[in-house]
Amino acid sequence: MPGTVEARLTELGIELPQGPAPVANYVPFAVTGNLVFVSGQVPLIDGQPQYFGHLGDTYGVDEGYQAARFCGLNVISQLRNACGGDLDRVVRVVKLIGFVSSTPDFKDAPKVVNGASDLMVDVFGEAGRHARSAVGVSNLPLGVAVEVEGTFEIK
Repeated sequence: MPGTVEARLTELGIELPQGPAPVANYVPFAVTGNLVFVSGQVPLIDGQPQYFGHLGDTYGVDEGYQAARFCGLNVISQLRNACGGDLDRVVRVVKLIGFVSSTPDFKDAPKVVNGASDLMVDVFGEAGRHARSAVGVSNLPLGVAVEVEGTFEIK
């Protein structure tokens, strides 16, 4: 029988992607005690990176928001793997960090990272409310526009 979080994903029409394999010398997540640290996830769709370029040049806030949402889906997918397939083990989303590849004058990184933040609240409810950083950077792995990592408390 699917758990509460899986039922919520179904209700939202969300099918999580497979947790992508690392592209370098790191693990997709690390569990220590009751915390899960999910490595930075980029906007992969059907296993292929998407959203190449910079916010403020190639993309605006709306496209960046969607890119961050795709990152968030991959974060949740890695979290599900860390929880042995049971997202009901998630007590809360502790913190997200979003990196936004942007032009020097782009000031809306927080609005972009809302794509991942809103997703966490939609999926986990009150437990999805979290601390967060949204940081503008000059470039990201594979040339993508957004990357998101997360810390989660589990039982």
